[in-house]
Amino acid sequence: MAIDILRAETFYLPPPTMPADAWADVPPAELVWRWYETRTGRRVIPPEGETGESYYARINQNRWVADCSSCGSAQVVSPADPRYACVECLWGWSALVFPEDVAAVEASLMHLKPSLRNWWHADDPANPDRPPADPVPEPGPLSEV
Repeated sequence: MAIDILRAETFYLPPPTMPADAWADVPPAELVWRWYETRTGRRVIPPEGETGESYYARINQNRWVADCSSCGSAQVVSPADPRYACVECLWGWSALVFPEDVAAVEASLMHLKPSLRNWWHADDPANPDRPPADPVPEPGPLSEV
């Protein structure tokens, strides 16, 4: 049996004391806020404004995640609702960039164990396998003065 790559809507679930569909009306990007409230026992309110920023979503150990540019926290996200607002520092809503073909990216990783499923967007500046933007030319021989 294949283990699907986790998205916000399959990761942030109501606690066992609530009906499984208790959060069915909550958009995927906002599920983390409900989940966070139940775990911390305090009210947290999503920000109203947009930051104007965008982040690249990536797959980290079988989960779609995005990293906060303000505090460095991360949370599970979803291509079904490509937005992100940080529950740690309350940085406002930012757009998420997913690959054009999410299903193809996920399918390309299914042969790996879930803990080894990692993927970065080719354009993500944080991608450790990204080629340098401009190759550095060889300096050539030093001239004598």
